[in-house]
Amino acid sequence: MRREHSDQRIALFIDFENLVTRTGLSAETFDLQPALDTLLEKGKVVYRRAYADWTRFSAATPRLHEKGVELVDVPPSTRAGKNGADMRLVIDALELAYLREHIDTFVIASGDSDFCPLAYKLRENDRTVIGMAVREATSPLFVKACDEFIYLRPGSRRRAEGGGKEKAERAKEKVAAVVPEVAREATAAILGRAAGPVNPSAIKAAIVRRQPDFDEREHGFSSFNRMLEAMETEGLLRREQGAKGQWYVVPAA
Repeated sequence: MRREHSDQRIALFIDFENLVTRTGLSAETFDLQPALDTLLEKGKVVYRRAYADWTRFSAATPRLHEKGVELVDVPPSTRAGKNGADMRLVIDALELAYLREHIDTFVIASGDSDFCPLAYKLRENDRTVIGMAVREATSPLFVKACDEFIYLRPGSRRRAEGGGKEKAERAKEKVAAVVPEVAREATAAILGRAAGPVNPSAIKAAIVRRQPDFDEREHGFSSFNRMLEAMETEGLLRREQGAKGQWYVVPAA
């Protein structure tokens, strides 16, 4: 069922309280767009749902609504303020997996190891599982349970506010960014056995299998696409654009 190219059908489940509590992310300024941009490189995000006691995080609701996220309100069920958001998320994800076979990729935005059984069950049912959370607030067990992990950065929601700043960031990348060896090896391996154009997400997945905590930003690249551009400049690969505007990767020679 897993698709090789960027026609993945993606379901995004957000454990919002876990995502913003003690992680450095702010409910008031939380911006989902950078994460969506990364997911849209892989396919279509056809299902978006976030779970929380929204009376506590009402400041986040307008931005989430703008991104087409369905908000599931889970009020506290104990005197200590605990709620059943994680259980609701698990039930909904499994139900969707069994009822909607065309959805082949599940994104779980949380760093909680309690979601390990869900990740294993989804993978057992031939679904790709992507985790998403802040590195410092993520359980290593959950990272290993996923096929891929996307790390969010506190305070990274503000992108370049003007062309000058963006150019400065690109210039900095050209000076400081270095393609890591793990990326070179994984790319050479996957392109060496590819029978046709390869989706960039497959390259990223191959790297993450070798190094689960891989993050291109730690190597000076603001996005994975920036790293692919650098690899193309070095002659490690060649990028081609498909008829529908989607980019693919092929061997340089």
